[in-house]
Amino acid sequence: MLGGHFGRCRLRSGISAETRPRVTSTAPSYQAMACIKIWCILGLGVLVSLSRAHNDFFTSIGQMTDLLYTEKDLVTSLKDYIKAEESKLGEIKRWAERLDKLTETATKDPEGFLGHPVNAFKLMKRLNTEWLELENLVLKDMSDGFISNLTSQRQHLPNDEDQTGAAKALIRLQDTYQLDAETISMGNLPGVKHKTTLTAEDCYELGKIAYTDTDYYHTELWMEQALKQLDAGEVSTIDKITVLDYLSYAVYQEGDLEKALELTKRLLKLDPEHQRANGNLRYFEYMMADQKKEKSNVVQKTDENKSGDVSKTKRERPKDYLPERQKYEKLCRGEGIKLTPRRQKRLFCRYSDANRSPLYLLKPVKQQDEWDKPRIIRFIDIISDQEIERVKELAKPRLRRATISNPITGVLETAHYRISKSAWLSGYEDPVIGRINQRIQDLTGLDVSTAEELQVANYGVGGQYEPHFDFGRKDEPDAFKELGTGNRIATWLFYMSDVAAGGATVFPEVGAAVWPQKGTAVFWYNLFPSGEGDYSTRHAACPVLVGNKWVSNKWIHERGQEFRRRCNLSEFD
Repeated sequence: MLGGHFGRCRLRSGISAETRPRVTSTAPSYQAMACIKIWCILGLGVLVSLSRAHNDFFTSIGQMTDLLYTEKDLVTSLKDYIKAEESKLGEIKRWAERLDKLTETATKDPEGFLGHPVNAFKLMKRLNTEWLELENLVLKDMSDGFISNLTSQRQHLPNDEDQTGAAKALIRLQDTYQLDAETISMGNLPGVKHKTTLTAEDCYELGKIAYTDTDYYHTELWMEQALKQLDAGEVSTIDKITVLDYLSYAVYQEGDLEKALELTKRLLKLDPEHQRANGNLRYFEYMMADQKKEKSNVVQKTDENKSGDVSKTKRERPKDYLPERQKYEKLCRGEGIKLTPRRQKRLFCRYSDANRSPLYLLKPVKQQDEWDKPRIIRFIDIISDQEIERVKELAKPRLRRATISNPITGVLETAHYRISKSAWLSGYEDPVIGRINQRIQDLTGLDVSTAEELQVANYGVGGQYEPHFDFGRKDEPDAFKELGTGNRIATWLFYMSDVAAGGATVFPEVGAAVWPQKGTAVFWYNLFPSGEGDYSTRHAACPVLVGNKWVSNKWIHERGQEFRRRCNLSEFD
């Protein structure tokens, strides 16, 4: 289960593999084509020189026959040059036809298309790597206009960091939602609009990126998928020898000597002279013999009747810095939600007039309890499609990589665990933002004049924000000192898009999950009435598996709430 709703209204040592140069296209190289051109020019030059030196060639048929062979050689070289140019142009034409169909489909529904994480990864890969290959292909003879345009756009195109980031996002999705490599490669993801597959080369690239991070677990998964597709007959620029080289070493690092040895033998059948594989073969055989000998001694000492086979190591993804990783990811998948019957009885739906606000007496808003402790309330149909589009329109030109406040230095910085872009919108710059701010104040009863500006966020491929607190803790005394408005007392979060799969807001401490629903908003208090932080509000934005997630949030601060939310002397009430 990847998403859902709940509540009263709805139930819901060998030698490591080295980095190798990419296999080039079958089209003639620029050097070869340049040599052909030079040869043509030199040949013509020789012909002209001969004609000038020997003006009486016509007087000797014997000598003229030599010129016929010279001309034949020139014609042959000319035809080779034409063939090389046609081959290059044919390849460029195939590029254009393929990309024309792709962009025609993609631009009809850009956000839907890029909502598929494989599409997003392949876009990064195309614009960073493949378009560079095309540039090199056409650079020699294509018009200066195209080249200068492509070159000038280079600064605006994805770079290696973008391609690597998109690849790691796919791997993150694979882990969070427990997807095997084949499922992702075949594009069999829930709710997709534009099914896209990965090539063997794509899988190889993913494995190589994991290998660079010494993540042999994912190296094995993706190199195995690349090999599987090559074994199935897929034509690729990547050969089996290269894949087996990486795969055998990754398997060895994972502790499975028997499989590493088997893969190395397969590699040597394809390339018996492979120096590294021959060295690894001897090393693996030595290690296997040593392990069998050691195990045999253990068996004899314990008198246990066991097989002498070398045991295989169970594959596990690498441990990381987040202690609640497993709990967090289970909630993202819709598993482990602690919605007991007793708790569900306490969750209700209601119409609210915002404490008898004149604006909402005749048109009350719909509220839905999502959780009891901490109390999380969802407001239904609270922002219109027109307002959403206006907010997005204002935010898009300003979107920048989202940052976090360093808990030690207090400096804003990017973080690998927050994958999104955000923009800040002030109430005075557009009437829509002003109305939204007033609406939040009316419905929460809190003063938003001291709140932070409306933050709009759009999550990218595999976009997420790992478990965090919105409020400043005691070990962060200067978290919001520069604002002078106290701590973040509450959070208001608009969902401005539906998400096909993934993208839930989860609370690992209490086992709660809230899924995006366009036009709704959720609200919770970060602080108890005493001013102490509510640690049960630790929450996360799960990776977006399929779709495009737009949210906007308002962080409301303590100042101005003195008579709106009375203090309580009990620390945790």
